[in-house]
Amino acid sequence: MNHKVDAYIQRSEKWPHEMAALRPVLLDAGLTESIKWGKPCFSHNHKNIVIFQEMNDFLSLMFFKGALLKDPEGLLKSQGPNSRSALRIEFTSLEDVSRLADTLKAYVTEAIAVEEAGLEVGPAPELELVEELRNRLDQDPALEAAFEALTPGRQREYNLYFSGAKQSKTRAARVDKYVPKIMEGKGFRDR
Repeated sequence: MNHKVDAYIQRSEKWPHEMAALRPVLLDAGLTESIKWGKPCFSHNHKNIVIFQEMNDFLSLMFFKGALLKDPEGLLKSQGPNSRSALRIEFTSLEDVSRLADTLKAYVTEAIAVEEAGLEVGPAPELELVEELRNRLDQDPALEAAFEALTPGRQREYNLYFSGAKQSKTRAARVDKYVPKIMEGKGFRDR
């Protein structure tokens, strides 16, 4: 057991008991624990399999390649409309953990097999840029080069944020606000 994971669970005010109950199930399935992205993450041969995500209404156990799992029990839920690979199981009580322990172990075993087989989620569909961003990139070759140099995920995150505004004026203002970060090669959430 990793002492950093111990400390994380002890500090938790939302789901410490559920995490403590899930932890041995994950470790018994052959996973190794560490802290990644500030959260308990469980891996197999240095490949991420699942991570805890504490939400207000539930504890999420997110499978990094959940989209490739069979999900015979129908437990896996989408992370959101723009997530392609990650799926999660939600826990709201210790009873959920107890009831799903054997099923969870089977899902983890399958997730390990997916990772060992080298399976990957297919490529993302071509990114269709919001009009205000596309216009700005067309007018500024340096900005276009900087945007294209970003990772696909960073490009997508910017585009999702820009396209989330209802009015064109707001979308254009969002693009303007983030031009300096894009020019620095930084992602939407980077500091």
